[in-house]
Amino acid sequence: MTWAVYGAYGYTGRLVAELAVARGHRPLLLGRDPDALGQVAAELDLPFRALSLDDTEALESTLSGLDLVAHCAGPFARTSRRMVDACLATGTHYVDVTGEIDVLEAVLNRHEEAAQAAVTLLPGSGFDVVPTDCLAAMVAAALPGADRIELAFRIGGGMSRGTALTAINGLGSGGLARVAGQIVPVPAGWRRREFDFPSGPATVTSIPWGDVSTATRSTGVGDVVTYTAVPMARLQPVAALALRMPGARRAASTLVSRLVRGPGDERRARTRAEVVAEAGRGSTTVDAALTTPNAYALTADSVLRVVDRVLAGCVPGGAWTPSQAHGAEFILELDDVSLERKPV
Repeated sequence: MTWAVYGAYGYTGRLVAELAVARGHRPLLLGRDPDALGQVAAELDLPFRALSLDDTEALESTLSGLDLVAHCAGPFARTSRRMVDACLATGTHYVDVTGEIDVLEAVLNRHEEAAQAAVTLLPGSGFDVVPTDCLAAMVAAALPGADRIELAFRIGGGMSRGTALTAINGLGSGGLARVAGQIVPVPAGWRRREFDFPSGPATVTSIPWGDVSTATRSTGVGDVVTYTAVPMARLQPVAALALRMPGARRAASTLVSRLVRGPGDERRARTRAEVVAEAGRGSTTVDAALTTPNAYALTADSVLRVVDRVLAGCVPGGAWTPSQAHGAEFILELDDVSLERKPV
């Protein structure tokens, strides 16, 4: 069976391609820039093909000879729809690493269409949102009738350029939360609270993380808020207001594009991430906590395991969250992940 990585010269796409080779895969590398793509392909001794998502004919022609594409080119709000359309048209399975709420909703809303086409759509197959989604499913199962889920994470090691650009766009749009089953806008930095992380207690601030989309689909729980540690959190509403202005958003994006490269091998190897999930029903709460390797290392590992599962026929056609597709325990199959506190 054959598969491809689209966006293979981007930070995450390259990590996926490198790990694929290390595990005996030979994916086709895809992307817009022939020079950048050719350089990565030469270093990894892999085939490549340069094409734009705007060229529907070329995209569908390429995908028609593939079983699966791992889509790693963000921001996904600009790229996902074209790739999903082409996958459904050609019968090609789709995996991505988005954490963008609108994108997750758009892909997951195509479940019936994908099921009829016998195509598997698996958005959010990296740190966005595998650990948080699986942990949410665990705590919800431990507290039947839960009416709320709150999720928090801390990530060490810094961000890639693509993640930083997505964060700028997201912050400029304000916050989002799931309230009574509906995704609703909330102010940036809407809530702050303390969570007991494996490394100790820390105060975190609400952000629009992908689980605002996925957690309710995975658990049926109607209220979901997501949090992370935000530097100078009290300034978040001011920054969000500034980034609503197109000029400020363009300037911030230009700066990120010039300066942000993502953590190197050594930094990824020595940094970790932590996730806490809490389910509540009235005054009763159940929580659980994970530690994981660096978020980007986990993402590459997760994508490769998802690719293996899909190519082996383990996931039916349709659009699924991570825990729907693979079960809540999937996160514990990934390298160097520890369940530090079980939901009881």
